[in-house]
Amino acid sequence: MPQRLPLLSFSVALILMLSCNPKIGDGLRKKDIARDVEITTNKGIIVVRLSDSTPLHRNNFLKLAKQGYYDSVLFHRVIRNFMIQAGDPDSREAKEGEELGNGGPAYMIPAEFRVSLFHHKGVIAAAREGDDVNPKKSSSGSQFYIVQGKKFTDSGLDSLEVRRLHGRKIPQWQREVYRSTGGTPYLDMNYTVFGEVVRGLDVVDSIAAVRTDPHDRPLEDVRIIQMRLIKRNH
Repeated sequence: MPQRLPLLSFSVALILMLSCNPKIGDGLRKKDIARDVEITTNKGIIVVRLSDSTPLHRNNFLKLAKQGYYDSVLFHRVIRNFMIQAGDPDSREAKEGEELGNGGPAYMIPAEFRVSLFHHKGVIAAAREGDDVNPKKSSSGSQFYIVQGKKFTDSGLDSLEVRRLHGRKIPQWQREVYRSTGGTPYLDMNYTVFGEVVRGLDVVDSIAAVRTDPHDRPLEDVRIIQMRLIKRNH
């Protein structure tokens, strides 16, 4: 028969295990920070890796995913060649045709803009209220979007710099990505990017291609079945 571990020894082992994976607040432990987030939808699975450069957004998203906050929530706003948006808890039981996008927790997250994190295809970023009521560009506590975007030419990027970026120049290394991979460069430094898709871009494309109503809500629900934290597959 296998030998039973004495109760005291078991308790010591448990304490040692937890001390190696200490709590860092909001129900998270240290090892959670090194996890990816698997988003299972009725269109397939998307895996995102969150950025250590945006710790406020990273920890908040991990916390909500771990709590099951996003389970059964819809992708309520979908625009082809732009992005797919989710995170409104009011969407769980939403009726057909109901306009969505105002739900979320009673807090916002301070902006964490980083030049290294820009809106190329596949990034995950935080939705937010407009500048007129939110001049600090703080992020929604739960709503997020994944960029599909489109590819740009140099002339198209030149035009964006003048018309939408008010003269702000897009760095050459970003231009190369926007030409080859695509994205939404006019959102840079206005919405916080906090990670990117590492698996399932084809699922993002599939969701972005669905038919939508005049409010950009899919005519057939696209639902997040479950989010969970998973070990990174390097």
